[in-house]
Formats: sequence, C-alpha cells, structure tokens
Amino acid sequence: MKFYSLASRNLKEIYRDPVSILLGLVMPVFLLVLFSSIQKNIAIDIFKPQYLTPGIIIFSFSFLIMFSSILLAKDKKSAFLIRLFSTPLKASDYIKAYILPFLPLAFFQILICIGAGTILGASFSNLMAALLLFLLIALTCISLGVLLGSMLTVNQVSGVGSLLITVISLFCGAWMDLKMIGGIFETIGYALPFAHAVDATKALLSGSKFTDIAIDFYVVLAYCIVLFLLAIVAFKRTMKRV
Repeated sequence: MKFYSLASRNLKEIYRDPVSILLGLVMPVFLLVLFSSIQKNIAIDIFKPQYLTPGIIIFSFSFLIMFSSILLAKDKKSAFLIRLFSTPLKASDYIKAYILPFLPLAFFQILICIGAGTILGASFSNLMAALLLFLLIALTCISLGVLLGSMLTVNQVSGVGSLLITVISLFCGAWMDLKMIGGIFETIGYALPFAHAVDATKALLSGSKFTDIAIDFYVVLAYCIVLFLLAIVAFKRTMKRV
C-alpha cells in the first residue's frame, strides 16, 4: 500500500472541488427527471426510468474522465509529481493512487441514480451484479482519464475531455437504440465499451442473467484492462522525461 498517502491526498483534492462533485452527482439526476418527464408526454420506451437509468449512470461516468485527467495534468504542471518521483513508488502505484479516489464518487453516482430511478417508478433486479458492472465501466473511464492526464497538458485535457463527453453521449446508446439506427452510429458505438455497458446493465436490471450479457461484460473488461495498462505505460514515459 505504498500509494496510500498519495491516494489520500488525491481524495482530498477531489472533494475540495464542490462544483465538480455537484456536476457529477446532480446533473445525472436532472437528466433522468427531465427525460422521464418527456416520456410521460411522448411515449418513448427508451426514456422510461427502467431503461434510461443505466444509460444516465454510464453517461455520468464521462465526467470522471475529465476530472481524473485534469487532476493529473495539473499535478504535472505544478511540478508536484516531479517532487514525488524521488520516492520509491512505481508507475503502477501512481496510477492506482489517481484512480482509486474517484471510485467513491462513481459509487455515489450509481446509488443516487438508482434511487432516483426507483422513485420515478423503475423496478430493478440483479442490483449487485449491475453494481459490479457499473464500477467496472467507471474504472474504465477513470483509467482513460488518467491515461490522457499522463500524456496531455491541462489545456489539451480540457478540449479532449469535452470531445469525449460528446462522443460518449452520442454513441453510448443512452438516449437512442443504436441497433435500430444502424450505420455508423451502431458501428462506432459497439466498437467502444460504453454501448456494451449500457446494454448489459439494462438487461441485468431488467432481470436477465449473466449468460445473457457475457459478451458485453468481457468487452468492457478487456477495455478496462487495456486502458489501465496503457495508463501505466504512459506514466512511465512521463517519469522518464523528467
């Protein structure tokens, strides 16, 4: 647990920014209430809380990409990390120290959205299995954020992060059925892990078994592992450049 002190410091840095926390926690609930209200006037099944909630949760994780990448990029800019490079921490320790503090925020995002969905009339099954999958895609997003923070400057991260939020919004399948649309939306959507995560969590929360979503699960798992390893590699290069 060599990385514990750095992880603890990063946790404090995250919760010193109440605007980011409110954005990550309140906006998903606002979107859930908004689209559920639209569904009452226009009967669109995908906007029902039962089907909308998983997509909203996964879309909310796109903000974790931005938050985690900015935190790491700022520490590089301030030379905070340069001072830490004299410690015996490995690149993997640094990456874990920047990933783990964001998981509690992801956990609260999940709980709040599930609670809001339930209040709005949804009935969820397989909550524990869905929770594990939600945390897996959250870990994937945070790993991507740390990867970007390792490679880019603060200004670059802001632009790329905003672009990724837009891409995830368009291609995660939270607001529309990608399989019905087909074409480039379906192709790009299912080349990324987010649509797989949305489909899998929708199915689990509606009562499906793990065998029904196994392929989606393994796609998300593969992305999570690859992005975590790439983040370590990118951070090693950052350490060598110093």
